[in-house]
Order: sequence, then structure tokens, then C-alpha cells
Amino acid sequence: MPAKVRKVPVRKCTGCQEMKNKKELLRILRTPEGEILLDATGRKNGRGAYLCPCRECLEKAMRSKGLERSLKVRIPEEAYESLKKEIETFEKR
Repeated sequence: MPAKVRKVPVRKCTGCQEMKNKKELLRILRTPEGEILLDATGRKNGRGAYLCPCRECLEKAMRSKGLERSLKVRIPEEAYESLKKEIETFEKR
């Protein structure tokens, strides 16, 4: 009997709108307290949205307000700035 084939979880990037492997994307999280942060583990409690780990997708999501729609909250400019800094660290890897 052949081994069971596991389904790979796929999510859509809110910037470029491409479907990608969940592990390839970064999870942006809105905590129950309303805080916006990057969820490196992918397991924290709260509403999540996914982005490619590149600055272009973050900028597209900012222009189209895709992150705000996905997280169902208005995102302040300071949160975008902190996300940009965190994404830059992922790009350098």
C-alpha cells in the first residue's frame, strides 16, 4: 500500500495575489488586542494575512489596501514602517 500523500497548505499573497506554499510566505497578524505584527512561527492567535517576503509585495498591499481588507482593520503608518524593517531582514537572508 503506497504512503499517503499529504496536501501542502497554499495561501494567497495579499500583495501580488499569487497562490504560494504557506511556508514561503510571511504571516502578518492582527492580535485580539488590535496590534499588527509579523508572526514568524505562523501559530500565534489572531487574524492573519500572508505576504511574500519582499518589499514589492508589501508596497502593492499598501497601495491596494489588501492588508487592511484581509485583517479587517485600518493599519497605521507606524505599523507599515515596522513591517518594512522586518521584511528587509528577511530579504537579507
